[in-house]
Amino acid sequence: MYKIEPHPPWYKINLKELWTYRDLILIFVRRDIVSMYKQTILGPLWFFLAPLFTVLTFTLVFNRIAGLSTDGLPAPLFYLTGTTLWNYFQQSFLGASNTFVSNAQLFGKVYFPRLAAPLALVVSNLFKFFIQFGMLMVFWTYYWQQGLVAPTIKMLYLPVFLVLMALLALGVGLLVAAITTKYRDVSHFLGFGVTLLMYASPVIYSMNQVPSQYQSVLNFNPLAPILEGFRYCLTGAGQLSWSGLGFSALIVLILLTIGAFLFNRTEKTFMDTV
Repeated sequence: MYKIEPHPPWYKINLKELWTYRDLILIFVRRDIVSMYKQTILGPLWFFLAPLFTVLTFTLVFNRIAGLSTDGLPAPLFYLTGTTLWNYFQQSFLGASNTFVSNAQLFGKVYFPRLAAPLALVVSNLFKFFIQFGMLMVFWTYYWQQGLVAPTIKMLYLPVFLVLMALLALGVGLLVAAITTKYRDVSHFLGFGVTLLMYASPVIYSMNQVPSQYQSVLNFNPLAPILEGFRYCLTGAGQLSWSGLGFSALIVLILLTIGAFLFNRTEKTFMDTV
């Protein structure tokens, strides 16, 4: 039985309603997974091929030609630990930031909590992440047999980095999605902006290689402690900064809160601008 009541103000996010529509979120998750490589010849193999080609390119260009250090790790393992978590952030962020544009027709036909769409996308990208993480663990196991890495208790922290990365991608994605509906220029910046952000994050290098005068600047990037900590807990290379992670968690909370509020406000009028 439905109740007729005033629509809540934009600054109130109805999490209970979002939970009520959890079945719809699962449908969106399934839709996103199925549509990722629908009507492709190789299909799910792209989950393996794309990161593998990326790692081979990074190994050739940055390790063999440019001579960048990999902190004593084999180059493929070093770059895989960086790109696996980075790819999840990149795909989740870009998908969430295009929520209003990519779902405009659906949003204009039927009501449901609009937050369900970006939330489902962040969840569905976990499917691709775990496939790529499985490939990473194949490489890790091989180098473990060679005595180059070893399991430690710190590997239990890995889910913490994944959760932080998911919430960060969602928060920034919601924020950009709200801005994009009014200022389309932002969408044109996203492509190379994300590429620039990758080079400002320890994906193809470690924090140990950054000169001390620049490390303090790089620490303002909330991605840096997450990516560096993920690599450290898995391989022992790099560094684990609890203060840096605390700062990242604070930034994640702020961005997620602001992004959710702005997204909630924009959803009421976005059809006039999209």
